[in-house]
Amino acid sequence: MPHRRKRADDDATSGTLRTPHPTAVPTEQGPTAAPQAPDPADGPPTPEPQHAPGRSRQRRGLSLAVYLTSATLVRSASGGAPVALVALTLARPGHGGAALGGLLAALLTLPNVAGPWMARWLEEARDPRFRLAAAFIVFGLMLAATGLTLSRLPVALVGLLVVIGGLCDPLMTGGLSSRLALIVGEDTRAQRRAEGWDSATYGTSNILGPAAVAAITALSGALTAVVALGAAGVVAGLLMLALPKEHRTAATRQRSMPVRDALAVIVRRGPLRRVMIATMITSVSTGGVMVIAVVFGRNLQGSAGAGAALGAAYGVGNLCGALLTGAFPLTGEPERWVLRLIAANAVAVGLCALAPGYVLALATFALAGATSAVLFTASLAVRSVYSPPNARAQVFVTMAGLKMAAGSAGTALAGTLVGIGPRLALCLNAVVVASAVTVALTDLRLTRPRSAAADQQDTSSPAK
Repeated sequence: MPHRRKRADDDATSGTLRTPHPTAVPTEQGPTAAPQAPDPADGPPTPEPQHAPGRSRQRRGLSLAVYLTSATLVRSASGGAPVALVALTLARPGHGGAALGGLLAALLTLPNVAGPWMARWLEEARDPRFRLAAAFIVFGLMLAATGLTLSRLPVALVGLLVVIGGLCDPLMTGGLSSRLALIVGEDTRAQRRAEGWDSATYGTSNILGPAAVAAITALSGALTAVVALGAAGVVAGLLMLALPKEHRTAATRQRSMPVRDALAVIVRRGPLRRVMIATMITSVSTGGVMVIAVVFGRNLQGSAGAGAALGAAYGVGNLCGALLTGAFPLTGEPERWVLRLIAANAVAVGLCALAPGYVLALATFALAGATSAVLFTASLAVRSVYSPPNARAQVFVTMAGLKMAAGSAGTALAGTLVGIGPRLALCLNAVVVASAVTVALTDLRLTRPRSAAADQQDTSSPAK
């Protein structure tokens, strides 16, 4: 047994992704049974049509296109909602203004703390498509209702509508991403490619959502923008019903892990724990990069617009990095990719601090955004590879929520540090990102003797 444990742990860091033995291939619904020999009483096996593999790939390609369209719509609605709510309150004098808009935006993100429980609700569904569709539609309806009832209902009731919509947010991010492997099948390269496209929907949505709000508000008003985002959520929900059904029978469906057990798996399973901690540390830097960019650009060029352009360069680089991983998927052990990309991101952030002029600053901020996007894609691969089948959504949602919390803390910290100078703040961010690699490698060195045993225990333990 000791030599088997060492081999399993070495595989986690050797750059080779080991695949399960063909007699027990794990799927989203649980391990499949070993292939059975044909029963003579059943007669000769029916040959597969020659065109079946091509049709299967075509169906998967169409399903992936539907998934990406739905993900872009609903994530654009989520990304633009805070901006739209603030714009709406500002457009209605005497009803709270920016303070009320900020409060509503906070209430929209606060329910993310319930993410693990929402994820378990998703996992327990016989056909998760319907619960995802319901969540997206509820989000859209609640967002539109918030816009239509603001100033007509008491603020407490309007806030309740926002909170109900916010409860759906975890399923629009990590919950949705956790279903991606079912669409593309068990091929590792296809999964890595799809995760790259999925990552691109986040970058695209972060640009499209606020941009759509700005354009619609200028043309038709803030209320129209809020209702339009709500409609996008409803359409995204309806598109979910076009995805292939998950055939989950009593024999193949595992009971979802209790939330406490799923959290324990994240802590005990080495790759999940290390990537969770490392990406949380890195998110402290990425969460504040936009704040620093505004001040840094203004210092370099003397205008606020130059700072906004630096932030835009970061966003464009982020989107390009995600698209790159969709076109050229990552191969090999995803945890190793995460550590390498964190180191690359630390270098990119350091180059931002050292940029002598504005043009080079634009290039380095774009590079930092690109490395951040590829890092995110690699972290999705780690979640996909190492999540237990009966806690996949909980792992995705929990790690996403912790990353978001760390990013929010980084935004607040950047507002304080930028006062001492944006270059120094960027240098400190680079040090913070680099420390994430050190922490992960230290964890790996200290826990190597028992990490394989813990992984085996988590995999073989029955769901409670």
